[in-house]
Amino acid sequence: MDKYYSYTDFLKAVGQSKKVDEAEKLLNEIYLDLFLNRIQRMHRQEQLMVLIDRVLDEKDENAFYQYAAELHSLQQTEDESY
Repeated sequence: MDKYYSYTDFLKAVGQSKKVDEAEKLLNEIYLDLFLNRIQRMHRQEQLMVLIDRVLDEKDENAFYQYAAELHSLQQTEDESY
């Protein structure tokens, strides 16, 4: 789902006065993609928390480290994006 949006492409779209709709569409697409990425990340974090609780109850050390590492990675990615 991650897309690369070029600032230059956006400025080109905005700079073309005839095509303001294109600039708006591009901006809406960027915001929608960011929103969906955030929702997806939040959902995965919630899933991982449930899985971590479960494997702690089951005393599965390997699964705990795997899920904890993924959760940590997601949280780092989120911190870097802000």
